[in-house]
Amino acid sequence: MKSKPLKIGGVTVRAGETKDIGLDLSETYTGDAIRMPVRVIRAKKPGPRVFVTAAIHGDEINGTGIIHDFLFGEACDIKCGALILVPVVNVLGFENNQRYLPDRRDLNRSFPGSPRGSMASRIAHKLMTEVTSKCDFGIDLHSAAFQRTNYPNVRADLSNPAIRKLASAFGCALVIDGKGPLGSFRRECARSGVPTIILEAGEPWKIEPSVLQIGVQGIKNVLIHLGMLEGENTPPPYQAIIRKTQWVRATVGGILKFHISPGEFVTEGQPIATNYSILGAEQNIITSPAFGIAIGMATMPAVKPGEPVCHIATLSSTQIKRYERQLNKDKTDPYKQAQKDLATNVDVVNADSSE
Repeated sequence: MKSKPLKIGGVTVRAGETKDIGLDLSETYTGDAIRMPVRVIRAKKPGPRVFVTAAIHGDEINGTGIIHDFLFGEACDIKCGALILVPVVNVLGFENNQRYLPDRRDLNRSFPGSPRGSMASRIAHKLMTEVTSKCDFGIDLHSAAFQRTNYPNVRADLSNPAIRKLASAFGCALVIDGKGPLGSFRRECARSGVPTIILEAGEPWKIEPSVLQIGVQGIKNVLIHLGMLEGENTPPPYQAIIRKTQWVRATVGGILKFHISPGEFVTEGQPIATNYSILGAEQNIITSPAFGIAIGMATMPAVKPGEPVCHIATLSSTQIKRYERQLNKDKTDPYKQAQKDLATNVDVVNADSSE
């Protein structure tokens, strides 16, 4: 655990203090400062230092809502260590309702960055040096890309024991194994010695209630696991480790009628969607290539050949039966609610009544 004085953006945060800091990122054309908002909560006692970041992609604001609810819900009274909260990393994208930076670069492919590089590279370097380097663990919050939605899942490099424990402690029903893309924030954090996981949940440009509930509880679970917060962790209805996922794609252009919703378990060969021509003629039925669960779906029903329709995480038929039983035990579970909420973003009909 870090034991050095905690200083971010030139501001020292002493034991027992909470400070809001504007971390200089860039400048406008007129030379005004563009700052990243940071809240630092430091307990009187030493302990782990954890960062929680959101909106690395400027249109993914579910994470911003999660941090907001975490701060303004029940009082966050950590008993040791420090918590560094960054509700908006990509301030420029956030201000313009855009995923990318003004130069169209993807910030989440620009890490670890450089102080003399492009705008994206400089912002990435600033985050790594001013936040990541001061921490022992990290949680990065994301949503799906444009015109898609994600059923809540944690993504983590499970070959790293510290990251594996962090992912398990978060308490998400689905944990997808992987190091992350080259240049991604979590991959570079892990490479620098700071175990980091991400939550993928919901769709861009929205703050969704069930996603907030899962995200806030996950952060609390991690802090309880690290001994920073009092209380007992809240486990998920089940926890599946996912080793393989695959996108199902459209083969012809048309309009989709979906037969499943995000978070629904599927069997091999089960109809996922029917593709109709623009004038209503049935063209083909898109089926699941494996047993699994729908972790991502297109929210745009109009497709061209090759465009994504559904993201399937592979599970065995035995796992599906067991997880269905566990999920159905509690009708108020947020994962059950998330499945209902996210289904409102797609047109779902029974496969035998879609004509």
